[in-house]
Formats: sequence, structure tokens, C-alpha cells
Amino acid sequence: MVTSKNNQLYTTLNNGIQMPLLGLGAYDMHGEEAVKAVQQALEIGYRLIDTAEMYGNEKAVGDAIANSNISREEIFITSKVNNTSQGYDETLKAFDRSLKLLGVEYLDLYLIHWPIKGKRQDTWKAIEKIYSEGRTKAIGTGNYLLPFLKELESYSSIVPAVNQIEFSPYLFLKNELDYCKMNKIQLQAYTPLLRGKKFNDPRLISLGKKYGKTPAQIILRWAIQQEISSIPKSSNINRLMENFDIFNFSIEAADIIFISSFDEQLRIIDDPMLMY
Repeated sequence: MVTSKNNQLYTTLNNGIQMPLLGLGAYDMHGEEAVKAVQQALEIGYRLIDTAEMYGNEKAVGDAIANSNISREEIFITSKVNNTSQGYDETLKAFDRSLKLLGVEYLDLYLIHWPIKGKRQDTWKAIEKIYSEGRTKAIGTGNYLLPFLKELESYSSIVPAVNQIEFSPYLFLKNELDYCKMNKIQLQAYTPLLRGKKFNDPRLISLGKKYGKTPAQIILRWAIQQEISSIPKSSNINRLMENFDIFNFSIEAADIIFISSFDEQLRIIDDPMLMY
């Protein structure tokens, strides 16, 4: 279920928690750049901030949140357990480190960052424990393609609330999208804008002219209208504003289908199946 609040759209996760559909990804931001980007994003209206132990910027993200005039309850904070920190005991310790660096008492969402061979079950069990203790409001997976999601069914006690994967019109993973919808798992797209590699696609440019929007805004609106959460990364104030300015128009149904046909299985990030 999608609802409107604070001039943006929220999705209700399978445990009843509300999460903004659009957020800021904090990958590859460090120090003052990360602090400034998060502060500016919050001022613009973003309320979902996505970081990870792997990014090495949890303290900067936490500092920006602490220095904002926005209450903790209004900000949805996601972090993820690093590949080198997976395993049962290691994950519990990693979570404690993340809380300390972020300077918060709880997370809104905690994810397995990547499906590491030989560690997936123990890591998930640790994340279930963290959730059962009320230290994170929701839990989920990262980079879990269909084989990993089906494997998870065999040992999980809790259905993930979110599955964060690389997803875009040019990497349209229909099997994963259908599975997540069927099992009430919120699909979340990272690198939805492909780092700008397709902004010169004549089809996108034409759609942008039709709707009076940029290629980035067309892609993000395409995702949001399908109830796919997106966390584009930027530390540029103009890009931050551009990416957020997608709640004042709609794309026609025929154009949604057309954009989905752009699929060419184009990955920007490594294929998770290499870890299977």
C-alpha cells in the first residue's frame, strides 16, 4: 500500500512499517562530502538515508542526521552488514558498531549486503535476532536474486521486508520483481540511474520532452509508479533536487510498459550470482 505524506510517497512494509519510496543512497561519499549531501537531502525533503558498513561513512551520515532539525522518528535509516562481517556472532557485533557510528539507538532497516557463500544462513539468523529484540524496525536482504530468495525460504523464520538489488529499465529483473510482489517483499532499486550512462538514450530524451522532465526524473518516476523503491546516489545539490522532483507528474501506463522494454540486462555492479 502506498500513501502520500510530507509531499512524497511511502510504502507500507510487510510488518506495517512505513518507508519512503524514494531515498538517498550514500555509496562512495566520505567525510564532509557525505555530511553535506545528507544534510542537503534532508533539507530538500528526503527522509530515507541508505548507508552501509562497507561504505565507511556511517559516522558522517550519523553526524549529518544529528545536526539536522528533523526528529529521529521522521528519518528512515538503513545500514547493511559488510561481507567481511558476516556470520552469526560477527553480524551481531557489526550491528553494534553501526549503531555506535551512526549515533542512534535503533535502525529502521538492516540488510545483508551481499549473499556470501557459507555465511548466508548464520547471518540471516543473527539479523532475525536483532529484529526480535526490537533494535531494528525491519530487516531484509541485499543483492538477493531469485535462487538466494528461494534458498532463504528454507531456513528463515521471518520474511524479508525489503530486497535491495540493482534494478533499472535497462536491468529489468521481472522474476525478482514478481517474486517480491507475491511474497510482499518491497523491492528496492540501487543504481537506478545507471550513473548517467543512458541519459543520452533518444527514447528517454523524447519522454523527457513529453513530460517536461529530465531522463533521471523519468526513470525514477517509472520506478515509483510501479511501487519500486529507489535510492539514487548524489552529492550534488542540483542532482539531489532534480531526483526529488518526481512527485508532481505521472507517466502514462503505455509509457511505463515502453520504458520497461528498454531491458538489456545491463549491469553497473557485479552480478550477485558470481557468489552463488
